[in-house]
Amino acid sequence: MFSPPGFDIALLQISKPSMLNRIWRVAASLTIALTLFLETAVSPALAQEILPHPEKPFTGKIGLTYKTSEEVKSELKLPSTYGIKDAPNILLVLVDDVGYGQFGTFGGSIPTPTMDRIANNGLRYTQFHTTALCSPTRAALLTGRNHHSVSNGVITEAGTGLPGYSGVIPKSAATFSQILQEYGYATAWFGKNHNVPDWESSAAGPFDHWPLGLGFDYFYGFVGGDTDQFHPAIVENTTRLEPPETNADGSSYHFTTDMADHAINYIQTVKALSPEKPFLAYFATGATHAPHQVPQAWIDKFKGQFDMGWDQYREQTFARQKKLGVIPADAKLTPRPDALPAWDSLSSEEQKVYARMMEVFAGFTAQTDYEVGRVVDTIDALGELDNTLVIYIAGDNGSSAEGGLEGLLNEMTFFNGLPESTAQKLAAIDTLGGPMNYNHFPAAWAWAMDTPFQWTKQIASHFGGTRNGMAIAWPAQIKDKGGTRYQFSHVIDIAPTILEAIGIEAPVAVNGVGQKPIEGTSLVYTFDAAQAPTRHTTQYFEMLGNQGIYSDGWMASALRGIPWLSENEPMDLLNMDWELYHIDEDFTQAVDLADQKPQKLQEMKDLFYAEAARYNVLPLDDRKTQRLDVSNRPSLTAGRDTFIYPDHFRVPEGSAPDLKYKSHTITADVVIPDEGAEGMLLTQGGRFSGYGLFVQDGKLVYHYNLAGVERYEVKSTSNIPTGKVTLKAVYKTDAARPFAGATVTLYANNKKIGQGRVDKSIANRISLDETLDVGFDTGTPVTEDYATPFDFTGALNKVTIDLT
Repeated sequence: MFSPPGFDIALLQISKPSMLNRIWRVAASLTIALTLFLETAVSPALAQEILPHPEKPFTGKIGLTYKTSEEVKSELKLPSTYGIKDAPNILLVLVDDVGYGQFGTFGGSIPTPTMDRIANNGLRYTQFHTTALCSPTRAALLTGRNHHSVSNGVITEAGTGLPGYSGVIPKSAATFSQILQEYGYATAWFGKNHNVPDWESSAAGPFDHWPLGLGFDYFYGFVGGDTDQFHPAIVENTTRLEPPETNADGSSYHFTTDMADHAINYIQTVKALSPEKPFLAYFATGATHAPHQVPQAWIDKFKGQFDMGWDQYREQTFARQKKLGVIPADAKLTPRPDALPAWDSLSSEEQKVYARMMEVFAGFTAQTDYEVGRVVDTIDALGELDNTLVIYIAGDNGSSAEGGLEGLLNEMTFFNGLPESTAQKLAAIDTLGGPMNYNHFPAAWAWAMDTPFQWTKQIASHFGGTRNGMAIAWPAQIKDKGGTRYQFSHVIDIAPTILEAIGIEAPVAVNGVGQKPIEGTSLVYTFDAAQAPTRHTTQYFEMLGNQGIYSDGWMASALRGIPWLSENEPMDLLNMDWELYHIDEDFTQAVDLADQKPQKLQEMKDLFYAEAARYNVLPLDDRKTQRLDVSNRPSLTAGRDTFIYPDHFRVPEGSAPDLKYKSHTITADVVIPDEGAEGMLLTQGGRFSGYGLFVQDGKLVYHYNLAGVERYEVKSTSNIPTGKVTLKAVYKTDAARPFAGATVTLYANNKKIGQGRVDKSIANRISLDETLDVGFDTGTPVTEDYATPFDFTGALNKVTIDLT
């Protein structure tokens, strides 16, 4: 007689046949239905491609009591549970804003022994590409799809209401970490996360676009484009933290070291608790993005090494690259753009400052590679390195020219269109790279870091913006140790490489959402085949109107604008000057064949528009500052004129009320004890740009920091009273336009106690990483007249901001 699985009819010794019949009919019906469903609706192959994994049917026996039943233990969530043997650990390293000629591993003059170690134990990839900008590359890396396909055609802070540019990774493009998580990997992300939509970055969430919603069990890093390396805006999972005073070893605090400390601790913990559980560690440094900040000992290692200037650096690096074999022997060195000055044309003062800025940058680079090495050493010490797939990517784009032609003491001056003089830079030369500066080197050094190519970060049309060095090692599987690979590849190839290396098929559905196909090509085919033909045969490029298309050894390029300009001259995006290069014979894009091969150029242009239509690139958009306008995106503050905040409240700028060149009133309801009180009432920003309203020495003080270029302070003429007090600062702008001045009036219990001027105001962005704080000051102080956290020592009931 037919017996349903897991149901032993012989055990049903009961006195009521009718109950037996009912149980029998229900069990038999359910079993038949389940069998038919599994056989006709979900084939075994398809079931493996749906995540989360469908629950397995119970294979034990069910009796009327536990004594007559057979249990089946739940299984540990490990790759072996899903039929994957010897699943490798994954260490994915992504360093920020790195040029092809920066790391010593690819011919630069800065020693990078950790990347050397990975390359010598595995493979160098000489034709690996990114998108030319931060958030887009990172979204493409995580998903295996093109950046416009996953709505990240530009950085999240410049998102618009167009499908390819919203800044929101869609649910139809699950990250490879989500897939690995479902197969039992321990997953952690350390460092930079520039993939949270600006309006979702506050404590109100939602958090599904934060790391914990993108397939990571743990996150320790910062949310945004960059952060102060000495005072980072740290987030652990979804909670904002203040950094510790020292690193784990007691040395002076630095974020890259702190990142490594946390990654090491995580890996050791996972392996101590569950040795069979593989880990995914995504180690995305804030370095070498500005601010270029590093302990002094690292800077001192490079004293005098860049006095020859950027032109000679290019020539020397070019020679080293040929010797290493990371460029062909017949490659040509591309010339300096006309917009960049020759080193010999500079004054001695300029050369002195710019050489020092490069020494700082070199120290920053070397320290970053060292900290990556500490993580690799830990994996090795655990005996796990042989079966760890290490992917070390030197740059999410080319080196950054956003320091402008003269370099910067404070990156916030660039974002707000404020000039800095050479005299100011000379005065600060001994403190460059330290906590008192938010410095960035001149654009020509970025061009030098991008040797041998044209242009820099932002320029997707040329390899200076998109060609990045990469090394991959997996000792258990890659046997051509120290080999070099010349196949064309792209950042969208990383996710499918990881999946194939593990033995996982890309899912067709994740959490009930159908998935877009993976658009990248796995690089596993290159591991044992140095001469294998390129499988990634076509790839479009677009960023900020810069356009390019690669296909079967050819590249067409259209340059839209200069990367260090905040806005470009008007141009018809549909009628640009296109260049044509035969990359198979012209590695560096040095010989433009557009005039010689107009038919080929037209073919390539047509292909660009076909790919642009296919991957959500259209409509083309070359706007820069206009897209930074917060009104382009959803906002937690839209339509509100009044904001009431409690004590010890923090909110990032993207979710804070926009007070720039707007009239407004800040009101604090406080209780001042008889002995007096001091501390911060409300502040936004800090040392490098911002404002604060605080009590100090019995006085109410409003301090406005115009990116360190100018400072304005209004202080009450009399002490504030004790007891219940309403303190107020009324900011009345001269005009509703950027840089407008304002009159600031201070009140205590509606009595005027001070007045003064802010002659010029911040135009575009107050801070890149610091928050609006109530009742204390996190990060850096807005003025050096107090020390953070400057907690208010009275009672602060609330702070109200009214737009007037």
